[in-house]
Amino acid sequence: MATQSNQSEIANALRVGERHLSRRDPFLRGVIRRNGPCALRPHRGYYEILVRAIISQQLSGKAAETIINRFRAVYGPNGFPRPDRILATPDAVLRATGMSNGKVTFVKDLAARLQDGSLKLNRLSRMGDDEIVAMLTEVKGIGVWTAHMFLMFSLCRLDVLPVGDLGIRNAFQRHYGLSGTPTAAQMESVAERNGWRPYRTIASWYLWRALEDESLKTK
Repeated sequence: MATQSNQSEIANALRVGERHLSRRDPFLRGVIRRNGPCALRPHRGYYEILVRAIISQQLSGKAAETIINRFRAVYGPNGFPRPDRILATPDAVLRATGMSNGKVTFVKDLAARLQDGSLKLNRLSRMGDDEIVAMLTEVKGIGVWTAHMFLMFSLCRLDVLPVGDLGIRNAFQRHYGLSGTPTAAQMESVAERNGWRPYRTIASWYLWRALEDESLKTK
């Protein structure tokens, strides 16, 4: 868990970001007004979060949680399994939880990197966003989208634009007049033109809310 002082600093930064975006972007101003404060919060337990992210790829929330529960049950009730325990588990046992061959390989690659020290999650707070993306995407099965989600929802980094997210692409197309599926360059250009830096994470969070807003679906 983040410390109370950390949580307070992040909450203050979110409020500053909301005011910044409201001044710069008329569309987001309305979304912010309708949806209230941004609810992003940092989450620790980075190792477990990354394992869960790998297992959950291309699955519904319910299906992913079922497999994660089976995975945890393999190791008993004593918390999330350490990397060495995962590495010692036969692939067939992991596949029996519902994980694909690929995901078994990916989870074990993550565990191996943590075990041998080539991936050091305790350094994340001292690393820049691009450094973190580069480090995480060296792990098999972790791509840029997963790294962006980790930056946003685990580390609460405030200036991430997840250009590979389908929902964000749809929001750009629907609300910023882009024809066809927007490219990363087009999305970055819109963000710059509307003055989102250094709060592109917050802007993205509100774009996800806009996609859920019934009053905006016909616009």
